[in-house]
Amino acid sequence: MLWNAFTIALREIRRNLTRAFLTVLGVIIGVSAVITMVTLGQATTEAVKAQISNLGSNLLVLRPGAGFGSRMAGVPNFSEQDAILLREQIPGIAAVAPVRNSSFSTIYRDKARSTSITGSTPDYFTIGKWTTAEGRLLTEADLRAGAAVCVIGGTVRRELFGTENPIGAKIRIRNASIEVVGLLASKGQAGMGDQDDTIVVPLSTLQRRLIGRTSAQSVGQINVSAEDGVDTTLVVNDINAFMRQRRHLQSNMENNFNVFDTRQIADTLSSSTKMMTTLLAAVAGVSLLVGGIGIMNIMLVSVTERTREIGIRLSIGATAHEVLLQFLVEAITLSCVGGLVGIGLALALCFGLAQVIAVPFHFNTEINVIAFIFSAAVGIAFGFAPARRAARLDPIEALRHE
Repeated sequence: MLWNAFTIALREIRRNLTRAFLTVLGVIIGVSAVITMVTLGQATTEAVKAQISNLGSNLLVLRPGAGFGSRMAGVPNFSEQDAILLREQIPGIAAVAPVRNSSFSTIYRDKARSTSITGSTPDYFTIGKWTTAEGRLLTEADLRAGAAVCVIGGTVRRELFGTENPIGAKIRIRNASIEVVGLLASKGQAGMGDQDDTIVVPLSTLQRRLIGRTSAQSVGQINVSAEDGVDTTLVVNDINAFMRQRRHLQSNMENNFNVFDTRQIADTLSSSTKMMTTLLAAVAGVSLLVGGIGIMNIMLVSVTERTREIGIRLSIGATAHEVLLQFLVEAITLSCVGGLVGIGLALALCFGLAQVIAVPFHFNTEINVIAFIFSAAVGIAFGFAPARRAARLDPIEALRHE
């Protein structure tokens, strides 16, 4: 009986294809909108996590000032000794790298550009998950000797060297000739800009050869990598207590430094993105309800148009249950067809938009199945009233209908 009802439903849909399409258009839009919003929202969340993770391994950034990116007048920088003691005395820390940043004009032959110069230690590459595409990274020997060597990012290589192999070449930074010993593997864009537009030199080289002064408190930033599995909140608390002691802050004084925890920022951004995705999906889901109302209206029209047919079926022995089932199957078929078309449209939209906004495309089976089931539920909910109306028709009155 179900199969017969289904074949009759398909026949009625084929008989009025234009009307059937307009009927399920709301369902198509609703299903495609919900799937697109959820899929792209999840992709954006993963992209945010990946970008923040790309900045470093369990990265904590220690900077002077009350807030990240802010400085208070007279606030001192850090010393290299601060970094050494952090590594020795704070549990749960895997690596520590003092960092000093400057910007200098960089020249190679007839090409010149202003480039960010980072002075640090070999742990800088471990914390930041940097690897080399060619050559080598900086070593402890380079740091101790204040060697005139550097590693460069992909953007610097492209702007200064073009297609030429930079390994072994010497570039002029300020008044110093620096040999390129390594090319960093590309990391691309991040929230703080182009990560590949960088030159990294030993911290001692930056202080002695390029800046020319070696103040005890010359470190503008300390990068810290927490060990895997360690609660970074506890590490941050320990760092705060340690640095307050190092900077001689009394109990009634506020911190004149801050610790930026990238893992907490990633969790916050992910939660915000998920909340926005849920909200957008809920708004898009309203289209499904609108589509359901459209199905109910057209099914009511169909009952009116087919009143004589219903009367004939009832008069030759069809039961009210069979008539109800027939019209209910038609409503469900319409909504399911709309759901399938909506899923196909959503996949095309997700794939195209993922390329445009540069996020990974992942097929989410769960949300597609849920959207399809919901579209079928819409057919049942909004198709029941017209089906019940058809089943309750009086056969004699239905046969008299013109």
